[in-house]
This record gives sequence, structure tokens and C-alpha cells, in this order.
Amino acid sequence: MHIKHINIINFKNITQAELSFSPGINCFVGANGSGKTNMLDAFYYLSFCKSYFSSVDSMNIKHDEAFFVIQGEYDRNDEDENIYCGIKRNQKKQFKRNKKEYSRLSDHIGLLPLVIISPSDEQLITEGSEQRRKYIDSVVSQYDKVYLNRVIRYNRVLLQRNALLKQLRENNGNLSALEIWDSQLAELGEQIFMQRKEFINELEPVYNHYHSYLSGDNDNVKLIYRSHFQDGEFSKQLEQNRQKDVILGYTSRGIHKDDIELTLDGYPIKRTASQGQKKTFLIALKLAQFDFLFKHGGIKPILLLDDIFDKLDEMRGERLIDLVAEDHFKQIFITDTRQEHLDNLLKKIDKEHRIFKVSNGEFTIAESNGN
Repeated sequence: MHIKHINIINFKNITQAELSFSPGINCFVGANGSGKTNMLDAFYYLSFCKSYFSSVDSMNIKHDEAFFVIQGEYDRNDEDENIYCGIKRNQKKQFKRNKKEYSRLSDHIGLLPLVIISPSDEQLITEGSEQRRKYIDSVVSQYDKVYLNRVIRYNRVLLQRNALLKQLRENNGNLSALEIWDSQLAELGEQIFMQRKEFINELEPVYNHYHSYLSGDNDNVKLIYRSHFQDGEFSKQLEQNRQKDVILGYTSRGIHKDDIELTLDGYPIKRTASQGQKKTFLIALKLAQFDFLFKHGGIKPILLLDDIFDKLDEMRGERLIDLVAEDHFKQIFITDTRQEHLDNLLKKIDKEHRIFKVSNGEFTIAESNGN
């Protein structure tokens, strides 16, 4: 699968852009803030119906404009797919596949698999457990709609239970009123837990393979899944914590508290790893995600590499280039601030490519090698 063409109007700092791409490697070179990452985010929007960087849709509309539009033309299994995303201020987002609007945006997730590696990924290490749960959910949901629907249903039940907890705290009501929500949380939570556990078990060896290669086998890293469902029968945990939950006003146990413990030589990566080690960890994690999605979906995801060579030492950078050069990866988009660095990279990669220069949200083709 690859994106052939994109048309953008009023997206972030891009007033208008209409570009065609190589099915191999595409590079965007320009200064920080020029619009390179905004183009990658437009690709992300077309795959996930949202921005990778901003959770509020209206924040992605160009200043002083009333709307933005992103349209993409894809080759997916040798068939054309035309995807449209349009957003007007204070109106519902429109998302269309081949001119037919989706009734539920969740139906689109997984159609156009995509993996992005970005400096902002460091939040997976530095921020709280919510970031790591979102990561798991975003990957598994791309190929498993049942999982996505379970997570949506679980979160709705959780909201209902939390609302009831606050009522009970104010009115001193009967705790047995929680039973209907507890049973649903336990059933849905168990199913989600099992799928998350299977995901981590399958992802970890592939991750270890990539990390070992990139680091030269120098770092001992682990992904450790933590969940309350590992602590015994969950329905009993909910029952035992009802009084505590009423006092708190929210549900203190459940898969909404799951986490992945990330360690280097037995210690939290957050505290002990260098910037290069953190970046290596994240790159290996995302490349393992690529393999996982390809295995389960049968389509190679588009790979977005946003300024990832910064803070990598020469050895790790060279090994990453070697990986990118493999036929295993199909369409790749790379951003960099240094033309010379991209030129040296492309010399080592025998793939069709195009280079675009970016300045103030405007894109011009600088080089094209291939169709």
C-alpha cells in the first residue's frame, strides 16, 4: 500500500499543497517549523481520523481560516482508495471513503495502516501510564475492530460507574447499586486484558530483535505488562474497593490503570537511559509495531520517520539506515533539517525516491529518482 497523491487546504501552516509521491522513499527537508511534520500529520489524519499531535480538531485549522481539507489518493492492494477529511469550525468532522461518508469514524481505523516515529514519542517513556495504554490501543485497534469496540464500551461503563460513585458519595446510597456496572467492567476488562497480554507477548521478541540490532546488543531492555487482572479475581477486587472508590469518586481498579514497565538493565528507562538509548528504544518499539501490523493485517504500513536521526550516534544511525534500505519496508517518509544528511542517506539506499524542499508551509520538488 502507498499514498499516491495528497491535496491539502488550510491545514496548520499549509495554505495549499498538492503533491504526488514515490511508492519508495519521500523526503522533506527544511528548517524547524517550516511544515515538514505538518505534512506527516496530514498522512496520520487520513489513517486515524485525528492528529498525532493535537487532540482538538479545530486547533489544526490554519489561523484566521474557517476550515481545513485533506484528501488522499492511495493504492491499496492494487485498488484506488480516495479518502477525504474536512473540518469546519464548530461543526462535525466529515470523513469519506470513495465519496461515501462514514457513519462511525471507528469503521475507518485499520484501512490504511501507518506507523509514525517522532520526537514526541518520548512521552511513552516520560509521561504517565495513559500514554502507554493509548499506544497499545492504537496498535491493536488497527487490525481488531472487536478490541476497539470493547475498549469503547469499557470506557462508557467506566464513566457510568464513576458518575454513580459520586452520587453515592453525596447521598450515602446503597453500594449494591454498583453491581450492574461491576459485572460489565469485569467481563469487558478480562477480554481486553487477555488481548493486551497477547499483544505484548507477541511484540516483545520482535522488539528485542530490532533493539539488539540497533544498539549493537549493548543494552538489556524489557517490556513488562502490569495489570490489576494479574492480582486475582477482578470482580472481588472491585467489591473490596467499593467503599474506597466512593470516597475517591472514581474507580481505582481496572484495565484503565494498566501500564507497561520499561526497563534498562533492570531500572526504569525514564531515569537511567541517555537520549540516544531512549530514541533507540522507541525506534525499535515502532519497527516491531510495523511488523505486528503487517503480520495481522497483511498490508505493509506506511512508515513516517520524523527527525529521528538526531541524537543517534553514528553506529545506531548507520544501522537504522541499513534497516530502512531493506525491501521489508515499502513507502517511507523522512523529515530532516539537513539536505546533506539526506543526500548521504539516499546514496546508501537503492530505492526510488523524491525530495521536497519545505519553507513556510510551501513544498517544492527538489529531486525525483524513478516514476
